Amino acid sequence: MTYPDPIYFDDKGESSAVYRPAGSEPDLVYPTGNTVDYLATGASTGGLFGLYRWNMGPTPTGPGPHFHKTITESFFILEGTVKIYNGDRWIDTKPGDWVHVPAGGTHGFRNESGEPASMLLHFSPGAPREGYFEGLLDIAGMSDEEKAEFYLRHDNYWL
Repeated sequence: MTYPDPIYFDDKGESSAVYRPAGSEPDLVYPTGNTVDYLATGASTGGLFGLYRWNMGPTPTGPGPHFHKTITESFFILEGTVKIYNGDRWIDTKPGDWVHVPAGGTHGFRNESGEPASMLLHFSPGAPREGYFEGLLDIAGMSDEEKAEFYLRHDNYWL
């Protein structure tokens, strides 16, 4: 394996780092109290990757088994216990645990601990996942056909 072709061509560096201080308001808040911080979006990384901090309250929520055809996902547990489905079974993960799911890998995640939990969710390449997670707020009002189109458009295949 080698380094990829350059994507920056100047002979000098530039001041372009992005800073998001701790305590920033979340980008997305669900009725359950779960919040999402868009640390890096596909748009902000030129399509290379996305990185979200997923903060879950004590109410059990999260997606069941599914897979993606176009992206990989990784989960790094920051706080609490998160159940992650690895394609065979649900694993109780704890802070410091990491799970990587290649494209096509069946997975899901849930907080069933009764305590808050948080994790970093990394996906690559940087698909526009914000539209998917924000669209979930309206999923209950969609017809079966609209739901099927929504999931297909956002590369979600439920098992």
